[in-house]
Order: sequence, then C-alpha cells, then structure tokens
Amino acid sequence: MAVPPHYFDLITMGRIGVDLYPLETGVPLARVETFGKFLGGSAANVAVAAARMGRSAAVITRTGDDPFGTFLHEALKEFGVDDRWVTPVAAYPTPLTFCEIFPPDDFPLYFYRRPKAPDLEIHADELDLAAVRAAGIFWITGTGLSEEPSRSATLTALEARARAGTTVFDLDWRPMFWRDPDQARPYYREALRHATVAVGNLDECEVATGVREPAACAEALLEAGVELAVVKQGPRGVLAVHRDGTRAEVPPVPVEVVNGLGAGDAFGGSLCHGLLSGWDLGKTMRHANAAGAVVASRLACSSAMPTEPEVADLLARAASPDPADLPSQS
Repeated sequence: MAVPPHYFDLITMGRIGVDLYPLETGVPLARVETFGKFLGGSAANVAVAAARMGRSAAVITRTGDDPFGTFLHEALKEFGVDDRWVTPVAAYPTPLTFCEIFPPDDFPLYFYRRPKAPDLEIHADELDLAAVRAAGIFWITGTGLSEEPSRSATLTALEARARAGTTVFDLDWRPMFWRDPDQARPYYREALRHATVAVGNLDECEVATGVREPAACAEALLEAGVELAVVKQGPRGVLAVHRDGTRAEVPPVPVEVVNGLGAGDAFGGSLCHGLLSGWDLGKTMRHANAAGAVVASRLACSSAMPTEPEVADLLARAASPDPADLPSQS
C-alpha cells in the first residue's frame, strides 16, 4: 500500500512563540528577576505533547526572522516535531509570552504579539494541502481564525481536509485577540462545519455555541457538525459526548498544582494519542486528564509534556493512593 506524501500522525496549525516564565512562584511580574525560556504556543505545544507520546508530529506556523525564531526551530527539533512548515516572517518579531505564577489557580498571561504575530501570516497558497489531507489528525485553533491571512488559510486547510480522518478544532478562545465574541462566532461556526472533534473549556464553548451548561455545550457542538464534543469543566473534570450516544465524564486527577498553563495542551496531545490508538472514550479522557495533571504539577509547558510511562504512573498512583495520603477514619 502506498504511503501518502508527508504522512504524519498529527499536523497542528496555529500559534507559536517563546514563553518567558518566572523561576519564582508567588512573585508579581514586576518583581521577578529570573526567567526560564521555553517553546510555547498552543499549536506547537500540542504537537510536542503528541511527540512525547511517540507520535510523528509536525506544525504549520511562522516565526520572526530573529534569534527567538531560531530558538523555536531548535526546540521543535529537540522535541521531535517536524519544522518543515515553520517559516520566517521578516516584518514581525517572534512573539513573547510572560506569565505570573500564583498556585493553585491564578496564572495571568501577558502576550506580546504586536503589531502582528508571524503565526497570523500563514497564507493559503503556501500550504501543503496533500500533507494536510494525509495526516492522521489535523488540529486547528481559534486563534488562527482571529486575523487574516491566517483565517483564510485555516479555512482553506479545513476545506481541503474535507473531514478526512480526524479533524480537531481547539476552540482556544483568547479575548485579547478579538474585538468581542460576536466577531468570532461566525468563523467558529464555519470551522465547526469542517471539524470532527471540538475541544474547549466552558468559556470557549460559550463563545462557540452561546450556551454554557456543559451538557448543553456538548449538544450544541454536535449540532454544529462535529462527531465528538469534549467539554473541559475545570474542577469537575471533563465531559465527552459522541454523536453515536457514547458519553464519558471523568473527574480530574489530583496533583499539587505548580503552574496550570500548558495542561490543556498536554490534554490535547494525549487526546490525539488516544484517538489514534483507537481507545474507548473513557480511557482516552482519563489518559488526557492525567497528562494535563502531570504538566500542571510542573513549571513549564513544552518541556513539561509527559511521556506515556509518566502518565501511566500517575494513573496507577491515582487508582491506588498511598495509605498515608488517605483521610483518617477516626
């Protein structure tokens, strides 16, 4: 059987940048003195997460033609992600993202993506559409719809993909990249027509569907055209509903949170791994939750993405907790 051109288990398309994260927790950004430099951006992180699971992965994106762009190419290669479709844009600098770290649930982000991020300069006529069609999973994000020419390129890729295999729409709502939710909704609706899987938290689902209750969100996403709706509910875990009636609601895996940023991208990479492996919905969601929990227990995003044995170990420990950690029965 002939191998399709440029076949990858996963191709992601969208945001990339440099994360500059404090090496001090609980300190306001104005007083932080030391930072770590990491590969960042949701599309890049999901590709890294899948590669850490042993999957062949590539990303379609753009960087500045600068030293930070060089760093991102080097980091992608170190993580085993193919960078053939990561090209430079001379006009704009590589984006930087800073955060503050206040565990367990406060991690403000500061995006430096002006006057424009290079990853929004993806052009439709530069896409390798044969490779997009051939990939086991094609993953796009809401941020990629926020500006032209990336918006048209993303929709072109989705149309060319024609729902072949699994096509995931990461709702990825970032309000700072849009004027308001009403501006985003028509493009979200169009992307949902071409996707087979939608993934988002309650805020993102509300932007996409206009409803917020988890079961209603899932139903609205299915009505919009996808086969599988995955609704992340924060402390309540994740709800996944398939068009065939299969349903899984899985609680979070408890960990001591260090930095919650990147947990969603680890979830996404693991979700892809589970879908490619043909796992049932419950196993896929449990694994994805655990992958996200591993990253939440670590400082960074890309370099914190877990391997398969690390996820299996956390799931085993969650299933059989140390007696010392159990509450007293007295």
